[in-house]
This record gives sequence, structure tokens and C-alpha cells, in this order.
Amino acid sequence: MTDLAPRIWSRLRPEDREWLGALARQAGPHARVALVGGAVRDALLDQTPLDLDVVAEGTDVQALARASALPFLYHPAFQNATVTLPDGRGADLVRARRETYPVAGQNPVPHSGTLEDDLRRRDFAVNALALLIGPGGKVTLLDELNGLSDLEARVLRPLHTRSFHEDASRLVRGARLAARLGFTADLELLRQVPEALAVSEQTPRLWAELKLLLSEVRPGTAARTLEVWGAGELLPGVEWLEQLDAVQDAGQPVSPQLYAAAALHASPDPERLTERLGLGDRPAALLARALSGTYFPDGTPERLLRGLLRPDAPVPLTGRDVLALGVPPGRAVGEALNHLAQLRQEGKINSREEEQLALQKYLGAERSE
Repeated sequence: MTDLAPRIWSRLRPEDREWLGALARQAGPHARVALVGGAVRDALLDQTPLDLDVVAEGTDVQALARASALPFLYHPAFQNATVTLPDGRGADLVRARRETYPVAGQNPVPHSGTLEDDLRRRDFAVNALALLIGPGGKVTLLDELNGLSDLEARVLRPLHTRSFHEDASRLVRGARLAARLGFTADLELLRQVPEALAVSEQTPRLWAELKLLLSEVRPGTAARTLEVWGAGELLPGVEWLEQLDAVQDAGQPVSPQLYAAAALHASPDPERLTERLGLGDRPAALLARALSGTYFPDGTPERLLRGLLRPDAPVPLTGRDVLALGVPPGRAVGEALNHLAQLRQEGKINSREEEQLALQKYLGAERSE
């Protein structure tokens, strides 16, 4: 473990090392300051950590944040601060604490604790590693919960047997991590999946995590992970989400709204899913446009989504097609297209050939009048 601490430290940005070192000095000789969680995990995976989560024990967090001379927002309920780093990133400065859950799925009650207590309240062992930063610059890796072994095995293991019952959002967070980092589930994680599902309705953070899942690099992979773990009911439409992953892999950007629209189409209650995930109106509006008879050119989200959800849907005729039949530019083109759109909506035309025949019939009738 001694050799790993300098390796972790070296993976941090120079400006982050400078800030962390200053925090350790400002905290005082009897305090402990540690970088914890994802930053330590990612550094050990030879990635450059961007999100910093810092735990301070034996010092006043608000005073420590103020001493950094950086903008910060203080959260009195948990005595934590969100510090805005010079490049605009947010870093969490957290008072070392332990937590209890009087009601499963609801916010925990914080209690003053040690750095080790703070590590034990986290979700997975690979996220319970800590890099202790001494005031003199010495760094030490703490592995209280055998997270290094899990990291080497690329396994996600909950820290205790009631973990998912207390906070079901850990299930979705685990799927996000597994998909992003190529990790597998420990047997204890799989055992706890039914408990997470049982309290999912009363766990708002779970639905917030599902919304974050839609912004992952490959949401379809994360959704498939949930399904493999026995929690596919949380996010429908996994096949379509995986197809959108393939579109991204081919080089075409896919927005979170497009992923959300595909999930809404698969949901038996899209309005409820929209409300749960806090999606707003945009995904549903995108889905409605994609399923309409309106023409959208190649490369648009509407055309992509329509091809995904209704691969057999005809490509509507355009104004150019109407002009090619001798209709003069102007109002008559729009009226012809509106006529076709009405027939599509009524289900009277279901192929491009039927559109062409309907258009010719419409134009013939117009000219005979």
C-alpha cells in the first residue's frame, strides 16, 4: 500500500495537489484531511481524477473552506461545503461522519465521526479507499474495507448487508460504475437487488441516479447491466438504448434527451416515468415529433429516433417530391403535404408507394376541379 500512495498523488492535476496540500496545512496538526472515493479509485485505474471528494476530521469545514480563498457553498445540515475550483469544477469538502437511516430510502441522519466511520458509510468497497494527506506533504493510502482487492478483481461489493435497503440508489450507481469501468457484481450485491427494488418507490435518489444514467457515455450498457442484475423494470427499452449506444459508437452523437425519449416509448406509463426522473417536457416532445408524420431530414434526432422505434415507417414525401409532379411553388405545395399528413395520421397510407399514389390522386382531383 505504501507504494500506491505516491502513484495516486501523481495522477492528480498539479493544481489539485496544490489545493489539497494547502487544505491539509490549514486544517492544523491535529486534524486529518483525505481524498476519498472515486478520485482514489480512478487514480489507481490510471485515470486522471476530475471529481474531488475530500473528508476532513477534527476541524471546522466551513472555516477550512473559507481559508482556501475559493468560492464555496456551505450546507449546514451536513456541515459540508461545495468548493468551486479555479477551473470551474466543484469539489466536495465533507465533515467526517457516520450515518443512520431511520426510514429506508430517505435522507440519512448524520452524526459526528472519524475518517474510518466516513469510509464505512459509503456504497462500495472500491469507493471506500482514502488518500490521507499530511500537513507536511506525506501521503498514505487507507484501505479499511479491502477495496484494493475488489479493485484488482474489478468487482463491486456493498459494504454491509443492509446497504441497498437503506439506500436503493446504490443499485443504479453500481450499474453506472459497472458499465463505465467494466466491473462485475459481487454475489452480495446480487443478493441485495430485491431489497433495493422493494424500497425503490420511496427512494427519490434512485430516480435521480436513473436520470444520471441517461447521461453516461453508454447508457444502454448501464441499462443492460441493471437488467442482468434483475432490475430491468427500473428503466424500460434496453434494446433501443443499446442500439443508440451503437449509433454513438459509429460516431454520431446521441443526446440524453434521445435516450430518455426511447425509454418513454417503452414505458407502460411514460407520464409517470417523466415525473419520476424529472425529465421535463423535451424528451416527450421529441418522441411525439419522431412518431408523427412530419418529414425530418437525415441526421436529425427525430429521424434517428423514428428509424429506431418504427423502422418500417415510410419516409414522408417532401415539398421537392410535390414540385417534381408539376405543382407550382407556393401554397399548393403546403396544402398537398398537409393532405398527406392527414392521411398518415388516419392510418390510410403506410408506405412510400401509397404516399405517391395518394399524392397523384389528390393532385388529379385538384386539377379536375
